Amino acid sequence: MIELAKISQLNEILRMTNACRVVMEAKGIYQWTIDYPSKKSFENDLERNELYVLKNEDRIIGNIVVSSFMDEEYRSVQWLTENTRNYYIHRLAVHPKFQGKGLAQQLMDFGENFARENNALSVRLDTFSRNKRNQKFYEKRGYIKLEDIFFSLQSEHPFHCYELVL
Repeated sequence: MIELAKISQLNEILRMTNACRVVMEAKGIYQWTIDYPSKKSFENDLERNELYVLKNEDRIIGNIVVSSFMDEEYRSVQWLTENTRNYYIHRLAVHPKFQGKGLAQQLMDFGENFARENNALSVRLDTFSRNKRNQKFYEKRGYIKLEDIFFSLQSEHPFHCYELVL
């Protein structure tokens, strides 16, 4: 079940995303760091009611941020649609023990349907240039790869921007 996250779930969310970070690092993918995703990032998501969790019984096994807020790093990108009525996916994660079961697809379906229900023109996101698995995942869903952006506090390597026109 996917539901709006609560502040009381923050520590569980942080433990889950940290488990994802550890597994990615073991595969040589340094997309997330010890400082990102941060507690402050998730607190901001919670304040804006944009953080959703996927639960298996009472356990959080995934999360997704579905936001109408455009991050400053995205402003220079030449998107396929105008910069109005867009949604942005951030911090998509599925606990490593539950990966490979279609749960990331479920979370993305949720985010894309949320955007459609709110009359969005598109869904936008970025993924780490060294994370080939994520790139294939988004491209199979119909996302178009556009430009690169940099998050210098996260990595010296670029992040690819993607957009799905709805």
